[in-house]
Amino acid sequence: MGMTVSLTVATALVALASITLSPRVRTADSFYKGHSPTGVAPGMWALALSQVTTWIFARSIMNAAILGYFYGIGGALAYAAYYLSFLTGAWIIDALRFRHGFPSVQTFLHARFGAAGTGCYNFVVGLRLLSEVFANLLVIGLIFGADGSQAYILAIVLLGVVTLAYSMMGGLHASIRTDVFQMSLFLVVLAALMAITLASGRLDLGAMLASTPTVENPGWVLFAVALVQVVSYPMHDPVMMDRGFIADRRTTVASFYHAAWLSIVCILAFGLLGVWAGLHKAAGESFVPTLARLLGDVPVFLFNVALIVSCMSTLDSTFASAAKLAVVDMAAARPTVANGRIAMLLFLLGGLVMVLIGSKDLYAATAISGTASMYLAPVVVFSLWLGRSDVPVWSYLVSFLAAMTAALLYFFYDNADYARVLGPLLGFEQKYSKLLVLCLAVLVVGSCAFLVGMATNGRRREPTATPRPA
Repeated sequence: MGMTVSLTVATALVALASITLSPRVRTADSFYKGHSPTGVAPGMWALALSQVTTWIFARSIMNAAILGYFYGIGGALAYAAYYLSFLTGAWIIDALRFRHGFPSVQTFLHARFGAAGTGCYNFVVGLRLLSEVFANLLVIGLIFGADGSQAYILAIVLLGVVTLAYSMMGGLHASIRTDVFQMSLFLVVLAALMAITLASGRLDLGAMLASTPTVENPGWVLFAVALVQVVSYPMHDPVMMDRGFIADRRTTVASFYHAAWLSIVCILAFGLLGVWAGLHKAAGESFVPTLARLLGDVPVFLFNVALIVSCMSTLDSTFASAAKLAVVDMAAARPTVANGRIAMLLFLLGGLVMVLIGSKDLYAATAISGTASMYLAPVVVFSLWLGRSDVPVWSYLVSFLAAMTAALLYFFYDNADYARVLGPLLGFEQKYSKLLVLCLAVLVVGSCAFLVGMATNGRRREPTATPRPA
């Protein structure tokens, strides 16, 4: 009970501070583009800290710790490898915005592949945003109560509504302002947690580095998956992409680079905490009880505070990107502040429905987005970085269908009898090994479709936007 009360107080204080820092904006540029009411774009560190705190979301912290707990150093490095996406994200934005002159991912895809280009992309992006709302609310519920309990539901609804309230006030501008505060608080909590762990005197660096001894370990397999996915992963994340169209070229690229190292350090810290706890776990024991047994209740409290802060920072950014996707990018309504607020509300309701329907199967939906994003890998390489404008629409659709098929197979592989043929067929039973094979298959199919399409279509130049000044 004492832990719950303390977490409730901490959550209320963070929420109050976030609401206080959120200005009520009235212009579309502030709400959708993150500019101040006077039209000033955020600075480099504001963008970098916003990028980091929105990508180190609640589920990421838990995943990094659990992967380290069960798979050792390989698991910790695997999850940290996903944050190399900030580097590829910087290169994507630089080519998309400053080399080719497009104001958004959607305008680029429409210029290259027409309505099919934007339709497929908006579907994948919408799925990711909805799953982020769902996953973060789910983690918050589990912090405060058992699945389905009154405390669980109350925590989800209250935190969702509070985060929605200050997100509606200021849109992307408020999101970036609160992200800076939330990231600063997050770093203080992380530093305290690491200091307590180091002070325990029980760290064995040699044992931690040797905790994943075999190359067949799922941790190393997932590390390979991450390296395959980081080319396309940033492009399907609207939270990251939206922050690439706010400031000038130098500020934007520098913010991505600083976000890369800072996020890797943070996520690796949680992964190593999991590795250390995993070396001392008892039979059948899970991560949080092990941490409490080794260090006591204070580190568990700090860990949960980090989850809460990261959840709120991710939710407000997700709402801001959801509003921009629906109202600006998809042009579902006039780009007014009021319509953006309506879009935010609808995404919260969608996330709540997913949580309340039942979390067991839907929770795994968050794993789909990385596999689904693989269809964008040949788009990034051939159409964006190599500047090929002669890729036919059918090549794009083949890549999209291959990725969606792989995502569904991975989602259902252990839930349906017909999908269990993947194990004997591929020669792998472990889920990450199957995921690696599926991702490589998507990459090969998509790349071949693009190569064949370009060879048979003949090189031609399609209209491109006028490049913007750096």
